[in-house]
Amino acid sequence: MGPRDQPDFVNAVACVDTVLDPMRLLAELQRIESRHGRVRSDERWGPRPLDLDILTIGRARIETARLTVPHPGLATRNFVLYPLADIAPLDLRIPGFGRLRALLARIDSGGIERIGAGE
Repeated sequence: MGPRDQPDFVNAVACVDTVLDPMRLLAELQRIESRHGRVRSDERWGPRPLDLDILTIGRARIETARLTVPHPGLATRNFVLYPLADIAPLDLRIPGFGRLRALLARIDSGGIERIGAGE
């Protein structure tokens, strides 16, 4: 994804429970990114120390200037779908995209490598 001349990166997926509304959650995630040295610029897909995205929020569909949920790139990014499949059921229905199992069937694992527990 993006320029080929950037460093490798680690991608992970987590499931969280929160009482925050989606915009407040986004603000908190961006605050965490900033504390870890992320500086937002106009450069797209450039290297950054931390990038936290909201992939889904239950069955919600959100489309604002600041936030789109489900994440618009979710269905085509193997480095998102494979880690998501590690923590979510394959029959998870992602609004607007379909079931996780079907999304995985459309992509390959090229360019990604599992690290850590369960290798």
